[in-house]
Amino acid sequence: MSVGAAGAPKSRPAFFLTPVIGVLGISLICVDILHVMPAVYVLKPLVCLLLVALGAANASVDAPHYRLLIIAGLAISGVGDVLLMLPYKLFSVGLFAFLIAHLFYISAFATHGGGRRASKGALVVFAAFAGVMLASLWPNLGALRIPVMLYVGVISTMAWQAWGRANLAPSASARRAAIGALLFLISDSTLAINRFHGPEGSPIGSPDFGRFLVMSTYLRAQWLIARSVEE
Repeated sequence: MSVGAAGAPKSRPAFFLTPVIGVLGISLICVDILHVMPAVYVLKPLVCLLLVALGAANASVDAPHYRLLIIAGLAISGVGDVLLMLPYKLFSVGLFAFLIAHLFYISAFATHGGGRRASKGALVVFAAFAGVMLASLWPNLGALRIPVMLYVGVISTMAWQAWGRANLAPSASARRAAIGALLFLISDSTLAINRFHGPEGSPIGSPDFGRFLVMSTYLRAQWLIARSVEE
């Protein structure tokens, strides 16, 4: 372990994992856009495992419970990622995995600075966003209306708690988590628009740009949330 300027311990594994995740993450985005699926099948689980390792490697002696919740969220997100990338109809199962991951994130943010005291103004903003998203997607959801409604509600709550925590207990950790939560919301919203409006009806633009936006914001979000374990 090395010691930073402020005297806080910094994990050497965490320091070296970030550039590796960056290189592999950029590679994953490229092969995903190019539809090189064998490479996607290798790189996506690998990046997910490294994100879990990043959360586990970061030193967090002051909040071990927060660390465990974040690691659990990262691990279950990885399961969801694998389920969604497979060439089978596992969207609902993958969606459920991510929903559980967000519940772990909510628990982490709510019990470590957020909770009922979180900004009611932010709650209104994220609730309004959820309402607009559901109204846009609703006609095309079919049998997935209830699962998607639950998921939108849960991820919006996650974002609200992350931002509430950052406002109530400002710190580098809280700011990383809040920005990560917002990027996660952008990523999943883009994915939903592309999936349920279809390439022709999607306001995102070209399918390739949509894939780029989904993956780039998602990987950055998970990296920031993993680093939120680090004070």
